[in-house]
Amino acid sequence: GIGMVALELESNADKRKVLDEVKAEVDRIITFPAETEKPIVTLLEPRMQVLDVVIFGDATERTLKLLAEKIRDDLLALDDITYATIGGTRPFEISIEVSERDLQAYELTLNQVTQAVRANSLDLPGGSVKTDAGEILIRTKGQRYTGEEFGRIVVITAPDGTEVTLDRIANIIDGFEDVDSASYLDGQTSAMVQVYRTGEQGVLRVTAAAKEYVDTMKDQMPPGIEISVFNDRSLIYKSRMDLLLKNGIAGLCLVFLCLALTLQFRLALWVSLGIGISFLGAFWALPQFGVSLNMISMFAFIVSLGIVVDDALVVGENIYSWRERGYSPQKAATRGTLEVGLPVTLAVLTTCLAFMPLANVEGMMGKFMYNIPVVVIAILLFSLVESLLILPAHLATLKTIGQQEMDRATGWYGKLKVRIDGSLKAVVEGPYRKTLTFALSHRPIVIAVAIATMVVTVGIVRGGHIKFTFMPKVDADNLVAALTLPQGTTVEDAQKAVDQLEASLEQVRQEWDDRRADGRSVIQHVQTSIGTQPRSAGGGPGAGASTTPVGAHLVEVNAELLKAEKRNAPSPEMARRWRELCGPITGAVSLTFSANLFRGGDAIDVQLASSNTEDLIDAAQELKAELAEFPGVIDISDSFREGKIEMKLGLKPEARTLGLTLADLARQVRRGFYGDEAMRIQRGRDEVKVMVRYPED
Repeated sequence: GIGMVALELESNADKRKVLDEVKAEVDRIITFPAETEKPIVTLLEPRMQVLDVVIFGDATERTLKLLAEKIRDDLLALDDITYATIGGTRPFEISIEVSERDLQAYELTLNQVTQAVRANSLDLPGGSVKTDAGEILIRTKGQRYTGEEFGRIVVITAPDGTEVTLDRIANIIDGFEDVDSASYLDGQTSAMVQVYRTGEQGVLRVTAAAKEYVDTMKDQMPPGIEISVFNDRSLIYKSRMDLLLKNGIAGLCLVFLCLALTLQFRLALWVSLGIGISFLGAFWALPQFGVSLNMISMFAFIVSLGIVVDDALVVGENIYSWRERGYSPQKAATRGTLEVGLPVTLAVLTTCLAFMPLANVEGMMGKFMYNIPVVVIAILLFSLVESLLILPAHLATLKTIGQQEMDRATGWYGKLKVRIDGSLKAVVEGPYRKTLTFALSHRPIVIAVAIATMVVTVGIVRGGHIKFTFMPKVDADNLVAALTLPQGTTVEDAQKAVDQLEASLEQVRQEWDDRRADGRSVIQHVQTSIGTQPRSAGGGPGAGASTTPVGAHLVEVNAELLKAEKRNAPSPEMARRWRELCGPITGAVSLTFSANLFRGGDAIDVQLASSNTEDLIDAAQELKAELAEFPGVIDISDSFREGKIEMKLGLKPEARTLGLTLADLARQVRRGFYGDEAMRIQRGRDEVKVMVRYPED
């Protein structure tokens, strides 16, 4: 019952102008069917799901949904959270069920009941009256909001004053829409509040605010109901940040240690500080180019750690060598910098040019790639400025090193420096000098070896010995099984598939828990969704939209694992074992097991085209059977979906002689099976449908 058209804009397009133009064009369409709702045209703003707050326990769906609404409102009241939605529950609906027997007894039709509901539930302004005391507004106020209030609507008034209210002829249910959707956490009914990061909000601030709220609410929950955090995506962000800090600190210490043991302590200190200055300068420059500190930009920082040291190291070492020759600090700094200034500048600029093309990649991938060149180039340019302008000024202020002072070894530090310096000189004067002399005197041999090395390298790559992977697999802390059944599948059949998935997952848990000595289970929580696939659908720019398919044919089981460093078990291996133990599921259209942090698409995607649908289906089945014969090929599925079984109705010729039209038939059948939508009311943050229909029995 849902259709969506997505427009991908050019990078230089004015988004707001395009939005206005699209709205204008859509408003010009007058051929939509009468039953369709007004099209919604919106601009997908950057929005990423970062956290799920799950309420679960032995409680009714209504109780969990009301609790979820309260928690959502509380979270939105926090300063750091601006967008949150409720998931895992069905929308509210007021269903007015009138039996055919009661309609006949009171000589009513379903349409008359609908009109009575519409006429007696409204809130309509009537203008204003100016009086000597001031202006008085007039309003007819009688909007109903609950099933009990709708039950007091008068449907029939007899001449003698007798009234028949709606609750006398109808069963009014203030409940939920009849949608095949359910959510469970660790086997208990659940509802969740999905918290998102929007705009320029920081992931850590949003998740910290949500976690702090959850901690305060744990002791305030009703008996039998628990609240927990699930799918905390900030853990990945923290892990990448910790990796950046650890690598940065380790690299800084190693650089400082090597320079301090081979050159001079103060020189090592100034060179090491230059690395920090380059990174701080890059942090300042990132917002100027619209780049934030995210997973991609932090990866670029990690890449830059091994590059940024070179400039300051070359300049600092050359200045030190001029000072060893007896020059004053000022002259040594000037001559040492000028001597290597041009090579260092050219080296930095060529590296910047190598990263520059990544900034011009178009499309969605280009938006991700743009972060890398901005970070790397910013760090390199600040490193160049620091090494050629700031570092020489600092080294020019150091005390003059006399030859006696340099050779004097006082204490363990001096003795260690002398020993290391002697070892380096022995290597330089020995193997290095001999190798260099041989290379200079036998140049044809050197060129031949270089060409042979290049040929062998190219041969290894082109021969397929070194594999190419565009999107490498990274172990995730979740095992996800996404199952798609034929459309029209009942909740009971979906539950049987869920039982099979959960039973095999429990076997995986037992196998890995038996290998652990600390007694902790490798699986922390298991979330089961029937009707939706929240994890598989992702959390991109359009996350939280109402266009997500819903139906019992969609099933997802999501197991949250211990952190990788604590569980000592590769998640892809666990997913492979889960696939083996689960086996085939009866009637499954597609079943995929995922344990990777990033999904770069299917490894192989074959597209078939034909004007004959039957030929396409047969060809797809034959291709799937052939692919299944190859070792290592798993999770084969096609995109064809048969849809639900449909019964098509039409009028017989004699029906028209009775005054019946096709519209009469369509409305009568629609009211009989779907019902008649009387109105929609806004109850708090929820839009509630008021439906008039026949009982299901």
